[in-house]
Amino acid sequence: MDLTVGAIIEGKVKSITNFGAFIALPENRTGMVHISEVANTYVNDIRQHLTEGQEVKVMVIAIDPTGKINLSIKRLESKPTQQRRNDRGDRGERTDRGERRGPSGDRRGERRYGASEPQPPAPPKSGDQAFEDLLKQFMTESDSKISSMRQYNDHRTKNRRR
Repeated sequence: MDLTVGAIIEGKVKSITNFGAFIALPENRTGMVHISEVANTYVNDIRQHLTEGQEVKVMVIAIDPTGKINLSIKRLESKPTQQRRNDRGDRGERTDRGERRGPSGDRRGERRYGASEPQPPAPPKSGDQAFEDLLKQFMTESDSKISSMRQYNDHRTKNRRR
């Protein structure tokens, strides 16, 4: 059996460590499922999800040049539907169009985006592309904030009396 990235195979949990589980694959090969690839939720203790000797279906996600096989269990599971959550609780009532209105009728939490403010995030894309976009956005915002802080500190340093 030739292992390729994306292949779905069955294996048996050989051993469990704090960072993942080693899976015995056909043809006396061994792969590893990292703790982050066990379930779609946060996994604090992998032993709550897997036991030694358990038969599992895994997907091959990478094979590095040294022959290490990276596996995933969570990529075979359907993703849970995420419910949108309001951090402030459900205060105020909603209008016909779903807008949130406070007791006085004003729009709660409404935000207007000017030219200097960041735009609201775009709807999520699939997989790695969404992560790359989020990382790019974070880096841009971070660079902007660091630049502003440097300008502020330079200004304070110049105006300080000695």
